[in-house]
Amino acid sequence: MVTTPIRPSGRTRGPARTGSSPQQRSPRAARWWQRWWTFLDGKDSARTSFFLILGCASALTVIGMVMVLSSSSVENIGETTGSYDLFLRQALFGVFGLLLMLLLSRLGPERMRKLAWPAIIIGVVLLALVLTPLGHEVNGNRNWLRVGGFTAQPSEAAKLALALWAGVVLERKAALIGRLQHAIVPVLFPVGALLLGLIMLGKDLGTAMVIMLILAAVLFLAGTKLRYFLVAGGIGAAAAIILALTSANRAVRIQAWLGNCEFPTEPCYQPDHGMYALASGGWWGVGLGQSRQKWSYIPEAENDFIFTILGEELGLVGTLLVIGLFAGLAIGMFRVARRSTSLFVKITTGGILAWIIGQAFINIAMVTGLLPVIGVPLPFISYGGSALTLVLAGVGIVLSFARQQILQERLNTRAAPAQAPGGTS
Repeated sequence: MVTTPIRPSGRTRGPARTGSSPQQRSPRAARWWQRWWTFLDGKDSARTSFFLILGCASALTVIGMVMVLSSSSVENIGETTGSYDLFLRQALFGVFGLLLMLLLSRLGPERMRKLAWPAIIIGVVLLALVLTPLGHEVNGNRNWLRVGGFTAQPSEAAKLALALWAGVVLERKAALIGRLQHAIVPVLFPVGALLLGLIMLGKDLGTAMVIMLILAAVLFLAGTKLRYFLVAGGIGAAAAIILALTSANRAVRIQAWLGNCEFPTEPCYQPDHGMYALASGGWWGVGLGQSRQKWSYIPEAENDFIFTILGEELGLVGTLLVIGLFAGLAIGMFRVARRSTSLFVKITTGGILAWIIGQAFINIAMVTGLLPVIGVPLPFISYGGSALTLVLAGVGIVLSFARQQILQERLNTRAAPAQAPGGTS
């Protein structure tokens, strides 16, 4: 008698699934990393990059408006212009900047290429005008233009122009960029050196550092050999030390950064009270508009040290939110550059990314004591109409590249052969 083996009670086991072996099954960490890299790589959807950049830039602009209102209204009490004067000015430039951003986002890469040479020429001319009687000095730095009641910072225009112009030039020299002379001429010399020279004549070391970040980013993305960066880094470090030792103002700031202050007065006064503001904010902050340090304890709290007021009023959560928005902006721009097949788009986007995120890093490191005070505003957040307008213009250029990728994605989708229900075309 043949007996049939009895199966164990419960759910019967079906055939093994494909990929169920340890060699075929991906670990959870590997799967997570694959999804995350697909997101970073920008291969999922071009729309994601566009709306990520647009959303982060818009949110940072709104937060900046609120913080300028909160940090400036107290010190302006009793002024003839009123408590809300700086806020209304910033709001006006913010609206104009957002409109300019949306306008530039409608232009294609070809039109951007045509704007490159006029932009760099205008940037150099504006920087040169700072050294004329039209120039205006603020806190030891001559980096402003004043015409009547209107003031502007031309170095902000130079940053955007450099990123755009370098993208056009380096794209044309792509096949020769491995040679030292082609890596240097004309991006590093004479144009980059001219911009740095004009800025340093105005004693603005912070802006010069941002310009050097842009130059390093565009040359790296163009394919310059790494050994050239090591040499340039050594020369830059030596130049920074010389500039610090030969300037009494910079030497005092470095001494303050090292904590060599006998009395809680300038130049230690501002960074010390900035740390007090961040410390008193705690996790959740003292409340929006409730800062104590903005009552003239931090000079010009709406400018370079506005991040400390934000930390005091909104706490660690608020500061992490702002840092997260900058990170989201960086990821969106990285996705645009990574997805593009155009070297012009990659280099220009990388230059704008280095400008905005690099400047934000320098400012936050400065107010938290990681770097000496060097006078670099926080993009989108600090008070300054020309700075806000041109940062939004830079975002608009990257949005135009993202929009072009959306249009190309649509064309590729329409051109793909339709699949029949049976799986054949």
